[in-house]
Amino acid sequence: MKLPIIKHLTSFIEENDQDYVLETIETLEALTEVPSLKDEELDVIGELISNMYGAVEVSKMMKDGTPKKEALNSFMQRVLGAIDK
Repeated sequence: MKLPIIKHLTSFIEENDQDYVLETIETLEALTEVPSLKDEELDVIGELISNMYGAVEVSKMMKDGTPKKEALNSFMQRVLGAIDK
C-alpha cells in the first residue's frame, strides 16, 4: 500500500462519491479471473485494489469525524502493525 495513492483516492472520494471506487474495485476483482493474466499483472491489480480499499477505509473514518491526517496515519499504523505480526 502506498500512502500517496491512498491520500489521492481519499480526496477523489471526498470530491465525488465512494461508489466510483467501489465499482472500480469490483471491476478489477473481476479482471483477476482472466486466465491469461501474468503474475506481475495480477500483482499490479492487487496493489490497486488494496490502495482503493485503504482509501475507502480512511474515508469511512473521516465520515465518523476523524481528521484526514489522523485517519491516514491511523490506517497506515494498522497496516504496518498487521505486517509486523
